[in-house]
Amino acid sequence: MAEDLISDLKVIVFQLNQKEYAIPVSQVRSIEKIIHITRVPHVNPFVKGVINLRGVVTPLLDLRVRFGMEEQSYSDSTRVIIVGDEEKEAGLIVDGANDVIDIPSSMIEPAPEVVGIAAEGFIKGVANLHRRLLILIDLDKILLSDVRKAL
Repeated sequence: MAEDLISDLKVIVFQLNQKEYAIPVSQVRSIEKIIHITRVPHVNPFVKGVINLRGVVTPLLDLRVRFGMEEQSYSDSTRVIIVGDEEKEAGLIVDGANDVIDIPSSMIEPAPEVVGIAAEGFIKGVANLHRRLLILIDLDKILLSDVRKAL
């Protein structure tokens, strides 16, 4: 029984451009609705600005723009996934986030080479789960490359 817990990866599933992506729950602090964004001059186009979330100034990255997808206006289903490590935290703007699931590690495969964002090292792998294809994001790579530059 304890072995089953170790082999499963608990993830938050989010949507971008009608595809499903996943990040480990352990790296997610909260999921928020979109709130007022303060623009910051001279930053990459995918850095939308900062928000004041419960007294903490948090940079926001639009993952659609970051992954080279067409930008889309925000809607009622748009969410900000607050992620972070001990040093920094950031908000990831996604089309929607509403699922927490367990993925058996046996279902995770390496990222295919043809995926565009895999080339940048942002994909850890893919999971084919009950007719759902989930793309597992390497959050550390995104945070290391983007947030540190943005700040």
